Amino acid sequence: MTPTEPEAIDAFERLGLTSYEAKVFIALQQLGTGSAREVANVTDVPRSQVYSVADRLEERGLLDVQQSSPIRYRAVGIDEAKGILQDRFETERERAFEYVDAVRNEADGEEEQEAIWTVRGNRRVDDRVVELISDATDRIVFGTRVPAYLTDSITETLIDRANSGLDVTVVSRSAAVRSRFEDENDVAVTNPPAVASDEDDRSGRLLIVDTDSVLLSVVDDAEQETAIWSANSLFASVLVQLIEGSTQTPT
Repeated sequence: MTPTEPEAIDAFERLGLTSYEAKVFIALQQLGTGSAREVANVTDVPRSQVYSVADRLEERGLLDVQQSSPIRYRAVGIDEAKGILQDRFETERERAFEYVDAVRNEADGEEEQEAIWTVRGNRRVDDRVVELISDATDRIVFGTRVPAYLTDSITETLIDRANSGLDVTVVSRSAAVRSRFEDENDVAVTNPPAVASDEDDRSGRLLIVDTDSVLLSVVDDAEQETAIWSANSLFASVLVQLIEGSTQTPT
């Protein structure tokens, strides 16, 4: 659905334009060319303000000025404007994250604490699982009872890590989950141990990476997933030992 003018103005503001700049730019797209009076007639921008607003838009490269009497203005084409605003966005993004990266690097030498994190929402848990799998150096154990929680990106990353020589095991009672790897000789697929509950309807995903990274998720009544995770930590290494110890089949 085509957005309304107020929605378009809000969007331009998020791209860095002021409300008046957005209104003048839109008005000139409608008019083709126009004087300050003509622009003021089709917007709520006062005529006295149109001149300074147009000067700022010219500095941004978003309009051209005709030195006539009266002065007339013409907005650049849509594609050109998109490119200008995209370049500006990317420049500002790089400037912002360059600073954030520098600040983060300064803190690298500080003492690290045991970090236990919470992440909510299926998509965010997906992303965290893929990131942890990608950081593995030795082995990966991934388990879920819900086929939807084995996304294409997780499947591809597990297979890629297995093909690169890591020890990868997928644990699930779901035939749909296990079948995703039936043609992958490098991925070990197994059922959960007999001690696991058949009536478990709260668990979401289990991920163990190497010996010191872990992610566990649960699902609430609204089918929303919440996970706790910890990477490269003593907490995670202890939790991994507890999980693996509790799932050993008694002899």
